[in-house]
Amino acid sequence: MFSQFIQKMLSSSGQASAMQRYVELSQKTANRNGVSRTQSPIQGQNPLDAIYPNVGKVNPKSFESVLQASTKANFGTLLRNPALMNVNAELAPQNTTSSSQMLNNALNEAAAIINSSAAASANAKAPKAQVLDIVSKVSKKHGVDEKLVNALIKQESGFNSKAKSKAGAMGLMQLMPATAKSLGVTDPYNPMQNVEGGVKYLKSMLNRYNGNVILALAAYNAGPNAVDKYSGVPPYAETQNYVKSILANYL
Repeated sequence: MFSQFIQKMLSSSGQASAMQRYVELSQKTANRNGVSRTQSPIQGQNPLDAIYPNVGKVNPKSFESVLQASTKANFGTLLRNPALMNVNAELAPQNTTSSSQMLNNALNEAAAIINSSAAASANAKAPKAQVLDIVSKVSKKHGVDEKLVNALIKQESGFNSKAKSKAGAMGLMQLMPATAKSLGVTDPYNPMQNVEGGVKYLKSMLNRYNGNVILALAAYNAGPNAVDKYSGVPPYAETQNYVKSILANYL
């Protein structure tokens, strides 16, 4: 009996505290809304309505309806009608080229690349180290001083295997077309062929003038007929300077 009495008091005390707190909250809400403190909540009104008056009175819109109400990009319509999501753009024209044509085109492109590479390779200068190695081997083969050959090549082409003069002389040792042909040189721009032909010609001039380097060099530049005509280095400024320059590098 005592226990029930205590529980009732606690219960009533709790209710009283709750009501007191409710009145305080109501007064604060009334003050914010410009209502007199003496006003009491409406009979039967939900206490939360005094603090959050719109709760439970406004039906929230669905996510889809909010999207439909949007004026930007019309998302709701897109959701409702997936057909509108199709991209309105022109398709790239289909490739009507047959497989055989495609293969031919690929082969032509490959051939063009190969030819371009071959042309680039053909126009590339032979490295000087390679030229010096060729000169060493060919000079020993024909019994000619390789230092003399190197001095001649430096004067003639500056070790440029692709050099060509205005007169038509070609390659490292500047062979004229007729001279190259007579020496069996089919590709004057090939370092090995050019040096082989040039050393053979220089050797023939050395033999002709009994090993006289000066006359052999003069004949290499101006031709043996000019050397024979003048019984020595022809009085041509080009030939005389040519001989002097090579001898300076050789000696």
